[in-house]
Amino acid sequence: MEREVKVSDKHVWVGVEGQHVYLGLTNYIQGELGTVISIELPEIGDKIEEGETFAELESVSTVHELESPVSGTVLAVNVDLESHPSIINEDPYNEGWLVEVRLKDHAELDALMDMDEYYHFVFPDNS
Repeated sequence: MEREVKVSDKHVWVGVEGQHVYLGLTNYIQGELGTVISIELPEIGDKIEEGETFAELESVSTVHELESPVSGTVLAVNVDLESHPSIINEDPYNEGWLVEVRLKDHAELDALMDMDEYYHFVFPDNS
């Protein structure tokens, strides 16, 4: 199944596969943050809420709290990030995914941007 990708204004992408979504960082923000050296993810079974912090990332330059663009229940976490967090820098849209979530309200996706809208959000002068 082809994954629809939406993006929040906080630079978190949402890969939609039915009622399940994957969350990750956009290529733009991982580049701004620099090399990721650690990440704290929620536990499987945790509830996450739209607009609330669901993960904390540490890069060489900063600590950054990640705000969830959707609400739901964590079904899986990317355990590869524990030993190799820089996967987020190397492949942010595939191998660098953070968590898989069972979506609570599909309507939350309507407030997110598609990749083209996100590009213009990040680079407003490149219209």
